[in-house]
Amino acid sequence: MAMILAWLLAFAGTSVAQSGNDLPSAPSAVIQQKNSPPPPAPVPQIKPADPAAVETHNPAAKADVPPLTDDKASVSPDAPDKSEGSNGAAPTITKQVNEVNVVFTVTDRHNKYVKDLTKGDFKVIDDEKPIEKMNSFRREADLPLQVGLLIDASGSIRERFKFEQESAIEFLNETLRPHFDKAFVLGFDSSLEMTQDFTDSTESLSKGIRSLRPGNATRLYDAVYYACREKLLQSAQSDSVRRAIILVSDGDDNASHVTREEAIEMALRADVIIYTISTNYAGMGDTDKNDKILERISDATGGRTFRPFQPQDVANAFAQIQDDLRSQYALSYHPADFMHDGRYRTIEIMADHKGLKVRSRHGYYAPAQ
Repeated sequence: MAMILAWLLAFAGTSVAQSGNDLPSAPSAVIQQKNSPPPPAPVPQIKPADPAAVETHNPAAKADVPPLTDDKASVSPDAPDKSEGSNGAAPTITKQVNEVNVVFTVTDRHNKYVKDLTKGDFKVIDDEKPIEKMNSFRREADLPLQVGLLIDASGSIRERFKFEQESAIEFLNETLRPHFDKAFVLGFDSSLEMTQDFTDSTESLSKGIRSLRPGNATRLYDAVYYACREKLLQSAQSDSVRRAIILVSDGDDNASHVTREEAIEMALRADVIIYTISTNYAGMGDTDKNDKILERISDATGGRTFRPFQPQDVANAFAQIQDDLRSQYALSYHPADFMHDGRYRTIEIMADHKGLKVRSRHGYYAPAQ
């Protein structure tokens, strides 16, 4: 009798265990799983900001870069509305306000910054249609900066590497203001190596720059994509912060998982200006081709390309970038016929005065929803 009772209990226990997660899902649950989007692919692997890890440099294993599924764009969200739920919680509902923010600079025929213009001096064309009015217009000389310093550590730039490191350090010492501006250092060759995360400490940033060592292959586009998506896009979103990347490279990419245009798209989504400093010597191999790649990246995002002819000119390039960041205008407006369709929309800003050149990003991506 005892044996029969034990057998019945064991059978009951087995039945209970099978009635849980071991049973097949209901048909509706299976359908729901099939219709749900797959999880995003992992972002490019990156080493931690650990000086010890930098010294024992082991390239990280290659990882797939996630597809461009981000719905964020350079269109300002409204302040969230909160409504009380039935359970007393306060769910957050975010409404989209179709307001576009654009940062730009103006130079004259002598390439000198013009800083005393008013909104009446400009016309804005959004998606080939003039805007009705500007919501705001202001000169921006002292906005907090969030800067990503991306340094090509591949073997192809080995000859200039030391000088570029010292020029970058001098730039950060001259530009960053404690408790106000922040920067990070990302080196790239066959892997991406974060040697210093966001900080306002120029001493820590200098150590991060000096810890970089030249490597082998080049993942330039992956570095731009990662810096925009995982660092600058994830930072506190505010139109009162200037986000920029300074990319020091020869423009040669031979190992990235994303394309140049995908990297540019992510920069536009994160509202990041990219300045490029070429490390090429005149007459070297594919110098013209690679410099045009750097120019395409900077031009699309409203930045500038610098081509130092000799190593000491690198410091001058960093100085000009500093002037550019402190000589900007910012305006906002509501575009006509705006739709949340995820489409790329063009921007053109024109100055009424002859001889003035306006430099800004060429467009933005509308939110998908």
